[in-house]
Amino acid sequence: MGEIADSDQVLADLHAAVDAVAAALDGHADWGPSGNRPDQYASDVVADEAVRSLLLPLGYGLLSEESEVIEPADGRPMVVVDPLDGSTNASRGIPHYAASLCAVDDEGPLAAVVLNLALGTRYEAVRGGGARRDGVALWRGDLPPLSEAIVGVSGLPASNPGWAQFRCLGAAALDLCAVADGTLDAYVDCVTDAHGVWDYLAALLVCREAGVTVVDAEGRDLCVLDRAIRRSPVAAAGTTLHEALLSRG
Repeated sequence: MGEIADSDQVLADLHAAVDAVAAALDGHADWGPSGNRPDQYASDVVADEAVRSLLLPLGYGLLSEESEVIEPADGRPMVVVDPLDGSTNASRGIPHYAASLCAVDDEGPLAAVVLNLALGTRYEAVRGGGARRDGVALWRGDLPPLSEAIVGVSGLPASNPGWAQFRCLGAAALDLCAVADGTLDAYVDCVTDAHGVWDYLAALLVCREAGVTVVDAEGRDLCVLDRAIRRSPVAAAGTTLHEALLSRG
């Protein structure tokens, strides 16, 4: 991907892209299926085009859930895009869905923005520069034991591994960011290899910059720029809780 990109400019461009998605969906009326594939909504297509229209002229590469991969121009990062994470929530009027973008350079995730499109809550992170929610710095230490933890899940857990309560909220990017800001204490993907890199990569950087441990349940690399590869992310505030979750996986 060439020379190192200016992380501040990249972050600004990602903010502009999520703003473009919000503008494109403002007043959008068709929340039904796109007709292109069974799991795609018309709103996914609209959101994806908003991102493409803004970032492609700037030379960014795009790896989106909704369209073909575009390689970056020299010196520009690849942007991993879920233009509408939680589109089923959006189609049902559940206010938990987001635009999620992560720029990746030769060293891995560089900058990320996740915007809750229903509520306007905005997360951002830059590698080595920390994470913020609506401009306020985020940091989590080694907090609750498993028996007191509130855990977000994707899919149904086979059993309760000892946590206090769990929530299945339906948008992985926002669920993971909720661990970074303290709304949740952990997140577990209960369905093996259900998530593509666009589902979690932006939130992964937000979490890591906020002190939250994020790994694949099988110990594999999570930053994989391949549309076909799926992973099972697990995140927790602090190593004690994280190890407890993995030991019961």
